Amino acid sequence: MARHRRRPNTAMWDELLAAFGLMLVLEGILPFLNPGALRQTILRMAQLKDRTLRSAGLASMALGLLVLYFFR
Repeated sequence: MARHRRRPNTAMWDELLAAFGLMLVLEGILPFLNPGALRQTILRMAQLKDRTLRSAGLASMALGLLVLYFFR
């Protein structure tokens, strides 16, 4: 039986797809458990200023990078 060699970049894509799948699972928890709360949160977020949303996005990305750095 011939063994298939995995290309070096394949492992990276496997990790990326696994991370994407986990993100989708985590993002789906709130709408599944409490869709009303999600709807209210989105309505409140729509009223925020762009600068506030950008700051929250930057903080989220920075926290994500810190988590990756310390646990990977």
